[in-house]
Amino acid sequence: MMVNATDTLERPSAGAADPVVPMIEIDQAVDSAHAALGRRQNDDGHWVFELEADATIPAEYVLLEHYLDRIEPDLEARIGVYLRRIQGDHGGWPLYHGGRFDLSATVKAYFALKAIGDDIDAPHMARARAAILDHGGAERSNVFTRFQLALFGEVPWHATPAMPVELMLLPRKALFSVWNMSYWSRTVIAPLLVLAALRPRAVNPRDVHVPELFVTPPAQVRDWIRGPYRSALGRVFKYVDKVVRPGERLIPEATRRRAIKAAVDFIEPRLNGVDGLGAIYPAMANSVMMYRALGVPDSDPRAATAWESVRRLLVENGDEAYCQPCVSPIWDTGLAGHAMIEAASGPDGIRPHETKKKLAAAAEWLRSRQILDVKGDWAINCPDVAPGGWAFQYNNDYYPDVDDTAVVGMLLHREGDPAHHDAIERARQWILGMQSTNGGWGAFDIDNNMDFLNHIPFADHGALLDPPTADVTARCVSFLAQLGHPEDRPVIERAVAYLRSDQEAEGCWFGRWGTNYIYGTWSVLCALNVAGVSHDDPAIVRAVDWLRSVQREDGGWGEDCATFEGATPGIYTESLPSQTAWATLGLMAAGLRDDPAVARGMAYLARTQKEDGEWDEEPYNAVGFPKVFYLRYHGYRQFFPLMALSRYRNLESSNTRRVAFGF
Repeated sequence: MMVNATDTLERPSAGAADPVVPMIEIDQAVDSAHAALGRRQNDDGHWVFELEADATIPAEYVLLEHYLDRIEPDLEARIGVYLRRIQGDHGGWPLYHGGRFDLSATVKAYFALKAIGDDIDAPHMARARAAILDHGGAERSNVFTRFQLALFGEVPWHATPAMPVELMLLPRKALFSVWNMSYWSRTVIAPLLVLAALRPRAVNPRDVHVPELFVTPPAQVRDWIRGPYRSALGRVFKYVDKVVRPGERLIPEATRRRAIKAAVDFIEPRLNGVDGLGAIYPAMANSVMMYRALGVPDSDPRAATAWESVRRLLVENGDEAYCQPCVSPIWDTGLAGHAMIEAASGPDGIRPHETKKKLAAAAEWLRSRQILDVKGDWAINCPDVAPGGWAFQYNNDYYPDVDDTAVVGMLLHREGDPAHHDAIERARQWILGMQSTNGGWGAFDIDNNMDFLNHIPFADHGALLDPPTADVTARCVSFLAQLGHPEDRPVIERAVAYLRSDQEAEGCWFGRWGTNYIYGTWSVLCALNVAGVSHDDPAIVRAVDWLRSVQREDGGWGEDCATFEGATPGIYTESLPSQTAWATLGLMAAGLRDDPAVARGMAYLARTQKEDGEWDEEPYNAVGFPKVFYLRYHGYRQFFPLMALSRYRNLESSNTRRVAFGF
């Protein structure tokens, strides 16, 4: 039966009676949230919030101290408090709040706690050990965990896949070249290949070992590579690994030295000062261990700076401490700026003069970090494009990303200072040059989509690549459409066609970098709106119907990281401020500011706001690698509710009730 699109859009959402929040309550919520976020701005104009991952990064940091014999007992004791607190009821450690047992995270956390000094017969250690053994033992942990175990001599080096350092000598056209991998893979792999070639042994001054975590003694294990196999190709590559491994012994020593030099020559221009290689923990930690393995003294400026970059990721909160996977100041500042400018806009904007000053400081800080002089790894595929992007972290010149660039570009454009013109234009040209051939955008590279690489034994995490995704593509469409250059329409139309093709059967979109389908659907609805797609377009109607269908009885929306692992899209056990904000922002972008579903979402946000103007949100709200690595942005619970409430408020006085911006 045919369904009339307009009738579908006007259908009220199911559930309890739809409350209408008095505008005075919305005004108060926006005022309080605006003040709370404003207080968190740094003196130089930027915002930065904690970025939390799972147990693996703090555990790896502890093991790094023991690898180097640079142990800080007081710090490690506080990390121990953190690790014990986040242990799951299942006895192990999950990858996100409330998640299921994860073997590899649990092996690392157990090893770290034993290194800190926890008694293996303590209840929390006994439960963890039993859970590890019940799940096949440490021999069934993932590739990166087995590399960690090999560095401490817990497993033989053949427990890890064959990854000869000679890969660094392969040109871009070679199938297994590192240039065909994602930025994060290149920066993590380069120093790791050196470690695999040199096979160093951790200092391990306390002589801590974990033989009790193995069901089968490591010397007796014959099947270290078991997948997960995503296709028959994975099984083929397992046998290729068996062929390559003995062949490594035949590589001439001179070739090996040349390959190690090539790895170091790749790494050193990208060391990135105190912000670290790739500005991500695994690459930074590997570079520290690499220098030690190469015999570089700790006092050498390269080694000392690499160590300092890792130390800067530590977060110390009283009795607890943990290590972040990276920091997110550009992203946080861009998102905070959008929330603040939305709150201060309109005839009744919140403290517009004060906010203008805050935004001017943020914009100046952001402009100072635009990458204009370095052609990073992205230029391998588009050498004629001028740099003009922003990175995610404080500094990461070789690896700007288009998502941050689009968000910052939209903020500078909306802020309206003519001084931003050149920065916006350089960003526009860079993003235009970064479009992939299928019309979409990846985060860091063009056409980074050689999927067969995700089937090699090393890639058991399935995240060796950076292909185009709906959420990043949507952000680029939003940016280009907001700028409104007529000559960009063909680029936008190709991207819209990509987004249409990527819509899920349920009507939602997969959110690669946020959790998950609510995030992706909000992103795309914003893009389609500003690109001029009619609100009664079937793609928008289906997305709206899906958002309504997953609204919870309390008026909010919730989704957790289990949807990256096959759980039903858009469903969770509780509503979350960030998820509710994304859903209502998406509905408002679809022209439904006055829809009962939006009113119920606003009521949820107003009701759950704390007296200090902030919101609480414990569940994780983003992803690094689906099924492997998840993130909790501590700022999301602030940026997005403020933005949603402010937009709802501003559209009340709008003649068109149409969202005029891309974000």
